[in-house]
Amino acid sequence: MIPESLRLEASIEQRRYLCAGFLARWSGPVQDVWSPIYLPTLNAAAPDSITKAGGSGLGIAYDKKAKPGNAEPGNAELKNVEPRNTEPGNAGLLLQPRRLGSYPLLGQAETETILAAACRAYDHGRGPWPTMPEAERIAIVEQFLERMRECRTQVVKLLLWEIGKSLAEAEMEFTRTIEYIAATIAVLRDWRRRDAVIIREQGFLGRFRRAPLGVVLCLGPFNNPFYETYTTMIPALLMGNTVIFKPPRLGVLLHQPLLPAFQEIFPPGVVGSLYGEGETVLAPLMKSGRIDALAFTGSRSVADKLRRWHPHPRRLRCLLGLEAKNAAIVLADADQDQAVNACVLGALAFNGQRCTALKILFIHESIIDFFLVKLCRAVAQQTWGMPWLPGVRITPLAEPARITYLNELLADARAQGARILNDGGGAVYQTLMTPAVLYPVGKGMRIYHEEQFGPIIPVASFAGLEKPVGYLEQADFGQQVSIFGKNGKEIAGLARSLANQVCRININSKSQRSPDSFPFTGRKNSAEGTMSVSTTLETFSISTLLVSQDNPGDHQLLADIVT
Repeated sequence: MIPESLRLEASIEQRRYLCAGFLARWSGPVQDVWSPIYLPTLNAAAPDSITKAGGSGLGIAYDKKAKPGNAEPGNAELKNVEPRNTEPGNAGLLLQPRRLGSYPLLGQAETETILAAACRAYDHGRGPWPTMPEAERIAIVEQFLERMRECRTQVVKLLLWEIGKSLAEAEMEFTRTIEYIAATIAVLRDWRRRDAVIIREQGFLGRFRRAPLGVVLCLGPFNNPFYETYTTMIPALLMGNTVIFKPPRLGVLLHQPLLPAFQEIFPPGVVGSLYGEGETVLAPLMKSGRIDALAFTGSRSVADKLRRWHPHPRRLRCLLGLEAKNAAIVLADADQDQAVNACVLGALAFNGQRCTALKILFIHESIIDFFLVKLCRAVAQQTWGMPWLPGVRITPLAEPARITYLNELLADARAQGARILNDGGGAVYQTLMTPAVLYPVGKGMRIYHEEQFGPIIPVASFAGLEKPVGYLEQADFGQQVSIFGKNGKEIAGLARSLANQVCRININSKSQRSPDSFPFTGRKNSAEGTMSVSTTLETFSISTLLVSQDNPGDHQLLADIVT
């Protein structure tokens, strides 16, 4: 049963978007929003795009623990099982994805109007927002933060329904976003105190500050649509930029509760909300040349396209979070229980739909057999089902086409000798896929190189460290690696050899982004720029300075100038 507190009583038919300080009304085409969660219904109204992709959720009959009872060991061909609704009194009802509502599909004209409003608000750096003292901007953002806290229940509920995120993870995403913004404000206040100091150097006086860049376009991902959007948007605003944000295709409605707060608190044009088909609305923005900075989390192909559209790419400041293929290396002397637990959590949190997830495991050949037994046992203990289940780890996948892709990866690997080791691994129920432990994987398999972004755990064994080290050296990505072992000398040598391949080396722990005060970035095709509560502020600003000759009169002038 759905907890009363998490029920959606009515659909959200969003018909407004934020432009020039107004919540403009939209009467044009809209996009329906379907949940990845199936519910019993008397009619079949699901769109073809969902049903053709193998469904968009799972039946209430599948709110269970551990492996599917009717799945044969390693039976990845058990697909699209007919959902049976066994709730008392619901016999005969069909299971269909819940329609959550709709949002506007804006066109080029509306896009250009939103852009013009953002440019007017910035006004080449002369607008009221970029020239406002930092203390006043901070006060406005703090007002918005209070309004954001008031929307917690709505946002958490919509995270659950729109992208299938478990209740615990949805609550964590909201809380972490609030904490990130509060920490960012604290950093900026510290900068203000630092920047008030006048520096003496070689006969000169200098006072340093950070200045905004201009109009920032923020594009968050579906897997963290709240956190990734606001942890780039708010730092950009704090530094005096104006912002246009476009929610991801999955995870749109959860921003709707905050639109009135944006409209009431920020000056006109400082924040604009954009909705629509990607190329229809993003191409005009980028091709205008009036976007000064881009914050984007997603695929490198989309990032490359966005940059190519810009007529002056060298003037475009980019903060990009892209793909990753983070590896775990489990050495012969590792604490196997600790390593297994960390690898399962790292690989399967939110179904493995995280750029920071562990996406391939390298296990020393001397422990591979015991490790695989423990790994399969730990995977079998993962709760799967509806997002509101206590302790649930595996939930419906948000992207309707993801299961098709995951099945292609499994089929390719199995055709080349890999096996699904865990009972029921890779079984599909509409948009829910049970985790699959895949072994042995090798160079010729797609999953050895491609980011699966789903609940598949590819495993390879190694005799010498040249294999996992060589893998990371040749990889297209370079975000993180996790090393498990006890020999400090061996781990130190391995860490030294990998320090120039990835940007974070985790010792006896899973790959992750936290804490937010630490820099988060990647090499190769994994990232551009660095994110943290301090570096994101730097990304959306540029150093400026006031300089004079070192004499008493000019010293007082610099002290009197308020910036």
